[in-house]
Amino acid sequence: MTDHLTGRVALLTGASGGIGRALGRLLIAAGVRTAFAYGGQAEQAERLVTEAKDAGVDAIALPGDLADPEVPARLVRRTAEALGPVDVLIPNAGIAIQLGYTDVDLDVWDRTMAINLRAPFLLARETVPGMAERGFGRVLFMSSIAAFTGGIVGPHYASSKAGLHGLVHFLASRVAGQGVTVNALAPALIEDTGMFPTIPAGVRPVPVGRFGRPEEVADLAMAILRNGYLTNQTITLDGGAHPR
Repeated sequence: MTDHLTGRVALLTGASGGIGRALGRLLIAAGVRTAFAYGGQAEQAERLVTEAKDAGVDAIALPGDLADPEVPARLVRRTAEALGPVDVLIPNAGIAIQLGYTDVDLDVWDRTMAINLRAPFLLARETVPGMAERGFGRVLFMSSIAAFTGGIVGPHYASSKAGLHGLVHFLASRVAGQGVTVNALAPALIEDTGMFPTIPAGVRPVPVGRFGRPEEVADLAMAILRNGYLTNQTITLDGGAHPR
């Protein structure tokens, strides 16, 4: 079920992180022409470009600090110039500074909201209208179980991720009839990522007995992107930590 993704153009932010790299490799395998956007670790994003080219798939790496409100539009524009209009948007980049609620200052709050919530909205604002006009689109926001539970990173992080759910519901209902799906994926406790939190003593382990892997998040993300009947949903991936 990858044919309808083959040849499409994707913009993946946070491509140099653990989940981003795993998802980038699956996009390459599906023949998706991808712009790998990154805030740091340029070599990781460039490595994905090399892997794509080796597989005969067009790809580019794009730097940009998503805390800058001008960056989302620039990423979309440069993707379109190099690969074509964006068909698949995956705002995967995020920031998680673990703090007690009394220690969250205005700078931390604002930067968290800018990267985790404002940038995904601005990216969607730039891409979703074109998807609707062309009759095909996939938007997958990267949330967190913290949006449901409050989590352990801090109120700034939980609030930024919860805001994505409202964005999903608003957008999805307005473009579903034009072949555009809008969903969110909410993982928890995924190892080998830069956002793995320090777990307080006494917190019970994940019911499945281990932490998640970036490849498992990427696998579920691809299933969501392939499915044209699934929209307006937030799907959790947490090893049974938060049954719903």
